[in-house]
Amino acid sequence: MASLPIIAIKKNYQETDIHGLDAFIKAFQEDDRAGVKQLVEQSIKRIEAYNKELNRIAIMSTYERKYDHLEHICGIDEVGRGPLAGPVVTAAVILKKDTKLLYINDSKKLSEKMREMLYDQIMEEAIAVSIGLESVETIDTINILQATYKAMKKAVNGLKIQPDMLLVDAVTIPDINIKQLSIIKGDEKSISIAAASIVAKVTRDRMMKDYHELFSAYDFDKNKGYGSLAHTEAIKKVGPCSIHRRSFIKNFIS
Repeated sequence: MASLPIIAIKKNYQETDIHGLDAFIKAFQEDDRAGVKQLVEQSIKRIEAYNKELNRIAIMSTYERKYDHLEHICGIDEVGRGPLAGPVVTAAVILKKDTKLLYINDSKKLSEKMREMLYDQIMEEAIAVSIGLESVETIDTINILQATYKAMKKAVNGLKIQPDMLLVDAVTIPDINIKQLSIIKGDEKSISIAAASIVAKVTRDRMMKDYHELFSAYDFDKNKGYGSLAHTEAIKKVGPCSIHRRSFIKNFIS
């Protein structure tokens, strides 16, 4: 095989998935041509990166393994507590036991493209997913924290499967009759919470892009309702729209 043209070996490499790279390395590691050596080195680096990611996911599954005796463990997270506009969105996600979904992480640490890709994988692989949201009117009436709790309860109650355990990012949901564990920075420490973070983030971002079509002055497609300079200047210039949180924008309106 070492006498194969480099272009053919490169095609072989490009068509080989992570599980076939060991065989690729074994087949071509004695080839002295610089181009082939480079492909072998790239293969080694891909395997190392893959194993590193497996280890990271294993660490992120620590809580899930701790409660492995329970049938259905649900991750809960929210997106949108800080923006000046738009709803607060929460997600409840029950993943399959020992899921091998890679690259899941706190949604804030992922690119939009990666979030979208992982969203599709989570929606396909999860046992159950539910979204809960609360409007700006609710946020202004009962405050953002209470609205977040309300949205989280909606997400849990909307699951098609009753969870045995809730892993929640940073807060404890009041008045809910399911065992729960609050984990500080849970979207970095629990694969279930991170999955919920991604689902909530993608859902809310899509909503804010739709709102941009209705209220284009505020650049909701770019800032997602957060207080960017362009956003706050637009509020001062044209005033708020119907999805602005009045309790959040007092400093920008007379």
